[in-house]
Amino acid sequence: MAYIVKQPQNGGGFRTTVHDLLLAQRLADAAAPSFASGQPVLFQPGRQRHPFTHSNNEGDDMISSGSTGSTGKPQEPGDSAPAASPELKRRHFLGGLASVGVGTTLAGCAADAPRGSASAAAGPVDAALARNVKTVVVIYGENRSFNNLFADFPGLERPISALKPSECSQRDRNGALLGKLPATWGGVAQLGPQVVEGVTYEPGKQYQTDLPNAPFQLKGPQGEALPLGLVTRDLVHAFYHNQMQINGGKNDGFAAWTDAGGITMGYYADTRFNLRLWDIAREFVLCDNFFQGAFGGSFLNHQYLAAGTVPFYPDVMNSPARTQVAKLQSSDPTDFRLQPLDNSPASCMDGPPRFGPNALTPDGYAVNTMVPPYWPTSVRDPARPTHADFKQPNVLVPQVHHHIGDKLDQKGIDWAWYAGGWQATLDQFKDSAGIPKIPNFQYHHQPFNYFKNLGPDNPTARTRHLRDGGLGDETRTNRFFADIEAGKLPPVTFYKPQGNLNMHAGYADIASGDRHIAHAIKLLQASPQWNNMVVIVTVDENGGWWDHVAPPKGDRWGPGTRLPALVISPFARKGTVDHTIYDTGSVLRLITRVFGLEKLDGLKERDDAMRARGQEPMGDMTNALQFTA
Repeated sequence: MAYIVKQPQNGGGFRTTVHDLLLAQRLADAAAPSFASGQPVLFQPGRQRHPFTHSNNEGDDMISSGSTGSTGKPQEPGDSAPAASPELKRRHFLGGLASVGVGTTLAGCAADAPRGSASAAAGPVDAALARNVKTVVVIYGENRSFNNLFADFPGLERPISALKPSECSQRDRNGALLGKLPATWGGVAQLGPQVVEGVTYEPGKQYQTDLPNAPFQLKGPQGEALPLGLVTRDLVHAFYHNQMQINGGKNDGFAAWTDAGGITMGYYADTRFNLRLWDIAREFVLCDNFFQGAFGGSFLNHQYLAAGTVPFYPDVMNSPARTQVAKLQSSDPTDFRLQPLDNSPASCMDGPPRFGPNALTPDGYAVNTMVPPYWPTSVRDPARPTHADFKQPNVLVPQVHHHIGDKLDQKGIDWAWYAGGWQATLDQFKDSAGIPKIPNFQYHHQPFNYFKNLGPDNPTARTRHLRDGGLGDETRTNRFFADIEAGKLPPVTFYKPQGNLNMHAGYADIASGDRHIAHAIKLLQASPQWNNMVVIVTVDENGGWWDHVAPPKGDRWGPGTRLPALVISPFARKGTVDHTIYDTGSVLRLITRVFGLEKLDGLKERDDAMRARGQEPMGDMTNALQFTA
């Protein structure tokens, strides 16, 4: 039986006084035994089973979307997980007390709604959104699963420490249970040597060996917690691989189908001490059932953030890109099982799997990295330097389906994608063979540069909406930071940090990106626009790192692995964990709802597919918000 504690109602500028906190502390200490005994604290909502890609007797198909109260529940009696710590119990009880004396609020949904409610009820909440939210900011980092950074954050629905061995064991490519994890192929670090906090990290080395078949805390050569300032090796993160790793929701194929070996099961266990985003999540809202919108990698998930659907290459088998079409284990173009090459090792203990090119599905959908049709891109047309060379097989043709910018334009609402290093790349690197390590601009992280109506033939729209984010961590060089301080952000703003500040394994460390994003958040909180702002901080995809929570079944394209997502706002349900089921498209759903837009076709298709199976569609992030009536 699950018991849910109502969360703080501190929208509208409520602040708890010192007297309130002291009183709440004493009451929390007195009330703590009621949590430990599993007795109801305030109310007991209904629980809705949520269809998943698989079902087993370990409860993986029991993740349910949140409602107003579905945040950070105490451990249920009889479960194998340890009881909530006193700190966690106190935190939730203080949340309940904080609502006393605040006055009437409009919550993300009715206080006693079932946990299956994925979005706030219509009516007063829509009016409150329209009245209060004038700016939505999305900060989009890179390549971290939820477990990788937040595995045991207080208040999670399913912390990593509560897992049974059967919920995290990995299987080999033939389905057999692994006796231990494979080595980390190529070593933990592939750049170097790197010196971090006085320790030298040599490239190509195994820092941990003979690891049991289980998730593990990442450690260095001296047994120290692996520092967030170390650039580790990259891990494959791709459309077909991700589905083979998820394996129908069992999440037992990560070690088998990665190119990196056992490191996929590693996580940073000390982020509570040195991750700035951890502290920000404690202050605001952490979403612990937020999934990447599409299976796979950065290219596709940036496209999903922009449009809620998958790019298309027409008549692909008669195009220059035909060599990039995936070879599958059947003739079904929707098959997610790649056909291994003949020289691919049969066991993951013997090396990474080998596959042929797989950027495109046999029916023409672009699912793995293809470069933009317009500069900045990796292969330019000498005759038209503002365009890519369309004779090259890795160049995607211009896209013509609707993106979220089109829906905003229809309503006359301004928007922009700020890309770190955009102008520097246009100006300084246009004649170079590659982009320097700093800013390490990533072509395929610029989703709107793939659309015809934002190409160089439409210079007014292109200049207005594809903006330079500048460089670095200072307002004098970072254009996004400067516009924050000036209160000049458009109503819908996306920010993509430059490559070396985006937390992507292989070429960026976590610490630098964490510091950069925390800096942006502090500036946003001091901005003239803050009082009417909602900020969402998340990453594009898991980067190949394992996570144990099964994604809900959506449609052919996703959702994929669970990610961290933070909701930061004066209207946030501060100090809570939101268990509502979201995906990357939920960001678009929030924008759509706040500004009264027409819904994108891809979001409608996922909604329809989920409803047809009796599921609630993905939430729209409104459960993380509350407003004063």
